[in-house]
Amino acid sequence: MKYPKFMSKECCTTVEHTKPVSPVPQNNLQHDHEGHDHSHDHSDQTVFQLFLPAGISFILLAAGLLLDYWLKPDWFTDWIRLALYLLAYIPVGFPVIKAAFSSMKNGDFFSEFLLMTIATGGAFAIGEYPEGVAVMLFYSVGEVFQTLAVQKAKLNIKTLLDQRPDEVTILKNNIPKTIKAKDASIGEIIQLKPGEKLALDGELLSETASFNTSALTGESKPDTKKTGDSVLAGMINLNTLSLVKINTAYEDSKLSRILELVQNASSQKAKSELFIRKFAKIYTPIVVVLAIVITFLPYFFVEQYEFRNWLYRALVFLVISCPCALVISIPLGYFGGIGAASRNGILVKGSNFLDILASVKNVVMDKTGTMTEGVFKVQQVHIEKGFNKEEILVLLNILESKSTHPIAAAVHEYAGEISHDIVIKDFEEISGHGLKGTIDGKEVLAGNFKLMEKFDIPHSVNHIEVSHTLIAVAVDGQFAGYVTISDQIKEDSSSAVTALQKMGIKVTMLSGDKQVVVKEVADKIGITNAFGDLLPEDKVNKVKEIKAQNETVAFIGDGVNDAPVVALSDVGIAMGGLGSDATIETANVVIQDDRPLKIPMAIKISRETRKIVWQNVILAFGVKAVVLILGAGGLATMWEAVFADVGVALLAILNAVRIQNMDFIKK
Repeated sequence: MKYPKFMSKECCTTVEHTKPVSPVPQNNLQHDHEGHDHSHDHSDQTVFQLFLPAGISFILLAAGLLLDYWLKPDWFTDWIRLALYLLAYIPVGFPVIKAAFSSMKNGDFFSEFLLMTIATGGAFAIGEYPEGVAVMLFYSVGEVFQTLAVQKAKLNIKTLLDQRPDEVTILKNNIPKTIKAKDASIGEIIQLKPGEKLALDGELLSETASFNTSALTGESKPDTKKTGDSVLAGMINLNTLSLVKINTAYEDSKLSRILELVQNASSQKAKSELFIRKFAKIYTPIVVVLAIVITFLPYFFVEQYEFRNWLYRALVFLVISCPCALVISIPLGYFGGIGAASRNGILVKGSNFLDILASVKNVVMDKTGTMTEGVFKVQQVHIEKGFNKEEILVLLNILESKSTHPIAAAVHEYAGEISHDIVIKDFEEISGHGLKGTIDGKEVLAGNFKLMEKFDIPHSVNHIEVSHTLIAVAVDGQFAGYVTISDQIKEDSSSAVTALQKMGIKVTMLSGDKQVVVKEVADKIGITNAFGDLLPEDKVNKVKEIKAQNETVAFIGDGVNDAPVVALSDVGIAMGGLGSDATIETANVVIQDDRPLKIPMAIKISRETRKIVWQNVILAFGVKAVVLILGAGGLATMWEAVFADVGVALLAILNAVRIQNMDFIKK
């Protein structure tokens, strides 16, 4: 099977995908390492094939060392000795030399490939054949391990990208016909067999059906849908033959958006990644100049200057100073963090947001749909004298049919179906207040009591003390009554708040709902700072107040009204991969299964990623600094140089991939 074409330029891997996942651009996961191209094509190679060049080189090198130091035959001299070591060098050295010339053609004259080529070529020039081969051999082995590590880091993303089938079965005149998924049109009916994956978003026509939603939420727990419910691309039909009416174009489906978010993730670099890239661009030419200085400057200060001896020291210096450990392990560390998050149903749009998450001091969250289920049920209907209950419910239901808010769904479930022949004129959604429209010549208002005050509608309801959400209704300027609605707290909301507080993070709740309702929810889940009766601009101002204290803020929301404050925060988190498109697109992190416990998990993953990245930086700089000094002083050979370069890179890679094996659920 082929997979999406990821070309990790620092990370020595190319994975190819021929499946159409349009409109997602296929090159968005390129790691652009200042023109360095580590991307030898390993797309269809097995582990054996990856190690084959290094294996051939190792056997030939071992044969050379055996002849050189143990058997010592008379014939193993001059050109025969050179030929054997050259044969050992070519399988591992040729790709690096080719990459060096390719980098130079692209204007990058100081790549790590050039350093390796000069160092090993110099070793051959002074007769140190085994050491020249060994440097390239270990470098090649390091590249293979790095390739395997990157492939593992991308495993979850590749799995996600392979979730959507290429073909669908469409019913035309009750006759099944298989067509390309991208050719299916809105309004057509998909016949979905048990075990099949849905290719496009749609509406379930069958009475009931159970779906595995793990492609979208990370959770394999079956989700039962009823007639009229939304079903999304990537869901797997579990039991019965189902019919789905397509309501979204192939390229606009929720899964397409998620794929685009994931594919764009690596284009957003963390500060430490950007620093290392800039550092390597300046650092490498300085190293080349210093190597030249080490070779020739001693001529003017040393009495018994020997060119071969000082050239060898310079070559050792070049190998030690190769920045591979840094340019490989740091991006790999961040990519591993993004992969670990994806495995847990958390999409991070870039490594820079992992960095910000790691330093978050304040988590500010919405209430409805974030810490509560967002599934409202009508509890009580109170209608004022002079109004007919059925008529008011019909008018309210018709007006709410224009809204996507969960409250509208609750009203619809309670009041039943509406006539689609009725036309609403002058419809308006008043942000933070409610809805307004004209139905059958009557001006109808439905929303909170701030809406009544805005339009000077008199009433005698003491709504402040009611602990349920209220929908006030007015008809032609007269208060007609109200409907009480209640929501349910998510089962892990309290655990999530406790986990955040244990991490030293301040938690604040902001909501447009009534203060009494907000306080009741906040008390139950353990939040002290909770503010209700807020308009969207009030939420923005509250977040600005927190940011004014120079503290990093993460905001978690799920509705369209949350998009402005999500954009304002240092890192915006969208609750619900199945929620508001506006909020998902604005957010920097998407929690796909709506679980509040994923909020502290995302922060734990980011903190662990940052820790691993800094461990690698300290390891690489520390070891290289020590061995560089020893090499310049003639106390380190090419073997120590190999450890300082490839050995440290391998250790850093192994350290970076640890995060992919961590269990953040128990952690």
